[in-house]
Amino acid sequence: MKRLSLLLSLFLPCFLHAEDPKPLVINLWEKGAPGFESLRDEPEVLTGTSVTHVNNPSITVFPAPADKANGAAILIVPGGGHSKLGFGGEGIEPAKLLNSLGVTCFVLKHRLPREKGSPYNLDIHPRQDGQRAMRVIRTRAAEWNLDPKRIGILGFSAGGEVVAMVVYSPTAGDAAATDPIDRASSRADFQISIYPGPLGVPAGAIPADSPPAFFLVANDDTSHVKPILDQLAQYEAAKLPVEVHLYSKGGHGFGMGGRSKLSSIKTWTQRMTDWLADSGFLGKADGK
Repeated sequence: MKRLSLLLSLFLPCFLHAEDPKPLVINLWEKGAPGFESLRDEPEVLTGTSVTHVNNPSITVFPAPADKANGAAILIVPGGGHSKLGFGGEGIEPAKLLNSLGVTCFVLKHRLPREKGSPYNLDIHPRQDGQRAMRVIRTRAAEWNLDPKRIGILGFSAGGEVVAMVVYSPTAGDAAATDPIDRASSRADFQISIYPGPLGVPAGAIPADSPPAFFLVANDDTSHVKPILDQLAQYEAAKLPVEVHLYSKGGHGFGMGGRSKLSSIKTWTQRMTDWLADSGFLGKADGK
């Protein structure tokens, strides 16, 4: 915990006001990830605002301000090709925006199977970390005054693949588990996926109870258009609520859009905000 807190203290000031308290970091497993407990004290590596060498998966908590909190929560998964995590631009920045809307956020640091020398499996460990993160949030929902019916997940690029892994293979939890966290559901109540890759998307039909979805990509980001169009078709076939934004230009990796020269990309987050509001995810739990 000390190592993670030190790492965060080095680069969080770039994104947070000096008066903000240091974010809480919660390791997903007390003794380290199953089967890799011996690696839990390996230090993470920071380059700019990107993080690598994640061996002790965690979530960093960004609570919504008390006067704005509405009970909604989102697990945010930064992109980085499964070899790094863009923790600043695709983690902290969206968390701060969503905090301003009353949403409590949790930014995931998951294990990175494509990092050089990584011992992790692409088909197993990001999914495992994402599912565990959802369970941790649900288990501690009362601590942050969260509405258990409005806990969603948001991912960028490779993070969008982790979103798909979590959304399309939810687990109800094991009522007989000795670990109370494993008794909780990993299901997301909604998903937001921004220029995702194809991993995690089912080849056939999606589960009939897949949550409402918001997808966004630029048409000139050619390798990331098809995963969204495939999911759109699957949602339409299942007659489930879905919204898609396909911009003509924008490329890949534009994050929250602030550094783009394109007006449409600069303001894309308003489309997400509108969708969250129209879908009922931004209202108070009591409807106010």
